[in-house]
Amino acid sequence: MDAIKELLSRLEPQGNRTVPGPPKLGVAILTCMDTRIDPARMFGLQPGDAHVLRNAGGVVTDDVLRSLLLSQRFLGSRAVMVIHHTKCGVLGLSDDQVKAELQAEVGFRPSFALEGFTDLEADVRQSMARIRHCPFLPHRDNIRGFILDVDDGDLREVL
Repeated sequence: MDAIKELLSRLEPQGNRTVPGPPKLGVAILTCMDTRIDPARMFGLQPGDAHVLRNAGGVVTDDVLRSLLLSQRFLGSRAVMVIHHTKCGVLGLSDDQVKAELQAEVGFRPSFALEGFTDLEADVRQSMARIRHCPFLPHRDNIRGFILDVDDGDLREVL
C-alpha cells in the first residue's frame, strides 16, 4: 500500500488546454493495456493526434464499439488500427477455466467475456471483422491490424 501512496504522490496532473478534442490524424488505435506498448512512441504521435483505446488483449468488445462509434460519428476519426502483441496475458487464457475458478472462489461466474484467444493472427482478423461488420460505424473500410513483437519492437501487419 505504501508503494501506491508513493506513486500517487509523484503524479502531478498536467494541463492539456491546447490539445484539440477530435483526433488530428483521424485515427483510433485499439491495443492492449500491456505497459510494454506505447502507441505514442511507436508512431511518433503527439497529444491530440489519435484516439487510443486500451483493454486487456486489445479485443473488440461492446464498449470498444461504443467508443469507436463516438469517435467516428462525433469526433471525426475515419480509420482504425488494431494492435495485438506477443507474450500477451490473454493469449492462451481459457475463459471457461477462469470463470469456473472464480465461481468456486466467490460463488458465481462473471457475466462478461474474458476474450481469451490462442492464435494472435486469427484474433486480430476477428477483431477487424467485428469492426467491419458493426452497422453503427460509418467508416469500416480503413481498418488495419498488426502484431507487435515485444522482444524486438517489430510491428507486423496482419492481412
